[in-house]
Amino acid sequence: MSQEWDAGRLDSDLDGVAFDTLAVRAGQHRTPEGEHGEPMFFTSSYVFRTAADAAARFAGEVPGNVYSRYTNPTVRAFEERIAALEGAEQAVATATGMAAILAVVMSLCSAGDHVLVSRSVFGSTISLFEKYFKRFGIEVDYVPLAELSGWDAAIKPNTKLLFVESPSNPLAELVDIAALAEVAHAKGAMLVVDNCFCTPALQQPLKLGADIVVHSATKFIDGQGRCMGGVVAGASEQMKEVVGFLRTAGPTLSPFNAWIFLKGLETLSLRMKAHCANAQALAEWLEQQDGIEKVHYAGLKSHPQHALAQRQQRGFGAVVSFEVKGGKEGAWRFIDATRLISITANLGDSKTTITHPSTTSHGRLAPQEREAAGIRDSLIRIAVGLEDVADLQADLARGLAAL
Repeated sequence: MSQEWDAGRLDSDLDGVAFDTLAVRAGQHRTPEGEHGEPMFFTSSYVFRTAADAAARFAGEVPGNVYSRYTNPTVRAFEERIAALEGAEQAVATATGMAAILAVVMSLCSAGDHVLVSRSVFGSTISLFEKYFKRFGIEVDYVPLAELSGWDAAIKPNTKLLFVESPSNPLAELVDIAALAEVAHAKGAMLVVDNCFCTPALQQPLKLGADIVVHSATKFIDGQGRCMGGVVAGASEQMKEVVGFLRTAGPTLSPFNAWIFLKGLETLSLRMKAHCANAQALAEWLEQQDGIEKVHYAGLKSHPQHALAQRQQRGFGAVVSFEVKGGKEGAWRFIDATRLISITANLGDSKTTITHPSTTSHGRLAPQEREAAGIRDSLIRIAVGLEDVADLQADLARGLAAL
């Protein structure tokens, strides 16, 4: 039996098909066994036909699997599907979303390079840049996400990357990706966009001008809170460097997790539409409730970047944040009073989750860093799942009553 996958007629038949079809079919290469579902390849190494065959594969002179740290057929299927959905030349899968960010910076930056990061990013992202990248001689500065003039002014001759989340975690702030890409490219820098909150179902940053997209596949790509993973997507030139880092350092996605993500992608578009509908309904409802001081959701007309969200996204996402009266004590009373919603900092699950960002996802940041990012003690974040929205409203009403 051939060791190579027989692509059959699948690859050529996907040219020009719609997003939902790519989400189900892209990256599938059937083996000679003729399986309909994607197979899982549980193997650490591969057998070669001859010593010369092994040497040619290790040298990259001929295609084929070498070692599962960086070549595995199931992982490759997931990478090819994400690349198709993001409109990328190539995608590279990693063990976690944080490993995806690590891989980008370690493969594309050197000591003495400068990176600009939005102030509105995940707490662990800030910790990675502050505590580790700086230690190895990478300069890091922070810029308010939406202020294009601030980005332009902060770029230095040695600036290599601009890194943003759009929408941001947890305040749903946005940046005009196309305009920021122009700012970056005019100064010879690359734009990296964390597209975790939208997924390619709602936003494709590469088509807006970004150079690289990163994801925590743990979130909406999986969709059911089952396993961890990440992915980087972009031009093949940059992805070769990422593959080189992955081959050497080894923050590799497991074949089983890759298979889970392949299954998640098949329902991604349907799930994101349902997530968005539920989140919109809850955001509008929360905005009308006593005890709520402010709701952060780009689907609301009150959001300062509502028009931008309409222009560059196909939906407003599933994450809604809101500020309650009573500071930290009020926020904790609200959270503790819920009974249906899960108290956990994860997001992207079919089950709605609730968390207090200043003491969980952003808890390792210094108080001044949280203040700069707009993470107040009164802030609560919900990642809206797929339950009946009336039941979610009833549970949030318990929290409001506790205020």
